[in-house]
Amino acid sequence: MNQRQSLTLLIAGFGSVVRSVAAAQSKSELMESVAQIIQKQVDAGTLAAAVLRVQWGTQKFERAFGKAGTTEAMFLLGSITKPFTAVAAMLLVDRGEIRLSDRVVKFIPEFSEGARKEITIEQLLTHTSGLPDQLEENNALRARHAPLSEFVKGTVRTPLLFAPGTKYHYQSMGILLAAEIVERVTKTKLPEFLEENIFTPLGMTRTVLGLGKFKKSDVTLAQTEHAAPEAGAGDPNARDWDWNSDYWRNLAAPWGGAHSTAADLALVLRSFMHPDGTVLREETARLMIENHTPGREARRGIGFALGPTGFGKACSEKSFGHSGSTGTLAWADPATDRTCVILTSLPSRVSAETILFPVADAVSAM
Repeated sequence: MNQRQSLTLLIAGFGSVVRSVAAAQSKSELMESVAQIIQKQVDAGTLAAAVLRVQWGTQKFERAFGKAGTTEAMFLLGSITKPFTAVAAMLLVDRGEIRLSDRVVKFIPEFSEGARKEITIEQLLTHTSGLPDQLEENNALRARHAPLSEFVKGTVRTPLLFAPGTKYHYQSMGILLAAEIVERVTKTKLPEFLEENIFTPLGMTRTVLGLGKFKKSDVTLAQTEHAAPEAGAGDPNARDWDWNSDYWRNLAAPWGGAHSTAADLALVLRSFMHPDGTVLREETARLMIENHTPGREARRGIGFALGPTGFGKACSEKSFGHSGSTGTLAWADPATDRTCVILTSLPSRVSAETILFPVADAVSAM
């Protein structure tokens, strides 16, 4: 190679670096405008607290808003808890202790009446079991501070909405039974199992199911005046069992009771985009973000929702993640190596259209 060719290559390489830097700066500028979507809601007094974390490749943008104070603020995740429970079940699949095709009755013998005995573990994790989202007596159970064991008993008895495997219907109680199976097989409470086998290996130091070693003062309070019906709908009479109550924060509901930070959730998302065997076998991680409900009303993986619906408008069909009714949204798109985590204190009944979706749309289009 002569001197002229070397110089040409050097100039080409320098140009590539300049373009990469320019692209990163451009995205950072775009993120400033995205952040303003959230800041405007804080300034208007609508939103109390939020954290935004976006990562593309090795670049990232993080910001705390309002009372969050720091990007390490912990939020009640709501249904983003469900993928954690699904990972716990899939760890047992990896170990050969359960199979997705196993019937639930094999592990919960009392779940045997009628069509219940045909329900499989996979159907619990893909929302195709026929179980309801919440029990009819949900609010009454919470109002008397019922333990999770009573929710399990109620789920074992509750009527099915349809024949197992024939339809899709979002069902928190299916996730509850998946958690019950994990506990019966491992003889370990789910919060401890998650801590030892998922959170610690991934370096998730500020994630917990329930409160665990943390105090309620360590976590962000929800704006319960906008809460979902199953969480009291802002009724002052529900304060003893709503999202901010000691009861709910400590219950460790496997369908909605986890607390975490935006950075910790990004670790989970990226562990599925770039699986390395730290928690699950690589093929198991990939299986969880494949479509297991073809032809149904929603595209679902194992514990995960699949995009693009529900995430940013420009997300690809490879995108996956989950949202939470407490005002949270976390997704990843392998097609662009991008993760987006939005944690807010404002329930999704309000924040979905004003914050979560506008921010996700803008991030996905960058």
